[in-house]
Amino acid sequence: MTIFSRIIEGEIPCHRVFEDDHVLAFLDVAPLSRGHTLVIPKEAKATMAELSDDAAAALGRVLPRICRAVCQATGATDYNLLQNNGAAAQQVVMHVHIHIVPRYPDAGLDLGWTAGSLGDDAEEIAGRMAELIGADGS
Repeated sequence: MTIFSRIIEGEIPCHRVFEDDHVLAFLDVAPLSRGHTLVIPKEAKATMAELSDDAAAALGRVLPRICRAVCQATGATDYNLLQNNGAAAQQVVMHVHIHIVPRYPDAGLDLGWTAGSLGDDAEEIAGRMAELIGADGS
């Protein structure tokens, strides 16, 4: 059981922002910026790829509304949506969660993104992905 499961069960308190039958959103206790909010499915899966279509759809339906509320409440006009899958991707809590991180002109959040270029196998990889997605929808 993760800390997020314990929050969903009410064992650990949180500052709730939104809740319905499928999703819970609350303020991060170790925020990267003022208003940093976590949005989690109530379905306990570690990565997005493991999440059911219904749970993923529930997240997608409420994210825009929560993003708007975060910005309106904090005065931020910009924000990052961050979602990590697995330890190598810097996921710490192994329960799907999306960070809404409001951005301010003086905030020091640095993602350290170094862009690369497409490799010679891009067409092959894209074709394989399309085949896998179209084959059985998973």
